[in-house]
Amino acid sequence: MVKKNSSISELIEKARKKDQKAFNTLLNTYWSDIYRFQFSKTNDEDEAEDITIKTFSKAFDKIHLYNESYNFKTWLISISKNIFLDHLRKQNNNTISINKKESEAYKIFDETPTVEDQIIIEQNLAQLLDYIKQLKPHYQEIINLRYFREMSYKEMAQYLNEPMSNIKVKLLRAKKLLANIIQKHKKIE
Repeated sequence: MVKKNSSISELIEKARKKDQKAFNTLLNTYWSDIYRFQFSKTNDEDEAEDITIKTFSKAFDKIHLYNESYNFKTWLISISKNIFLDHLRKQNNNTISINKKESEAYKIFDETPTVEDQIIIEQNLAQLLDYIKQLKPHYQEIINLRYFREMSYKEMAQYLNEPMSNIKVKLLRAKKLLANIIQKHKKIE
């Protein structure tokens, strides 16, 4: 059995009880390790950041499954690695290349939305905005800044005058709450 830092074990136990401060502390403690791991794989800051956020989101959703006989950082890295592999699989499904001796032919999907697609997108956007309005105002704001105004985490931190780690945690929480709202409405329909 691996010796663990008792404060990390305490934080994990609190996080299992949905203690937001414990989540924040764990995120701040391990963020740079997971981000560096992802950056070494993707070599892209935005992609590494997105996968790192997904890693913590999944880890916090599944924290009740964490086995104390393993190092918490190792557990996070394994989650992150799986998310990265899923990400690669999705990318590989979008582009198919066929290599021949002297020429290469690429089949790349046309992503331009049709008129029908555009109508569906607009209807879905209106529905999404209704769902977002059900969130508390500070969660509405954080989603608006990130996805509609397309601000970076750094810009959001400056705009809201808060540490970047708080911004990341709030966005993570807002996305989870929004997903729960959407899921509830889908069950009703």
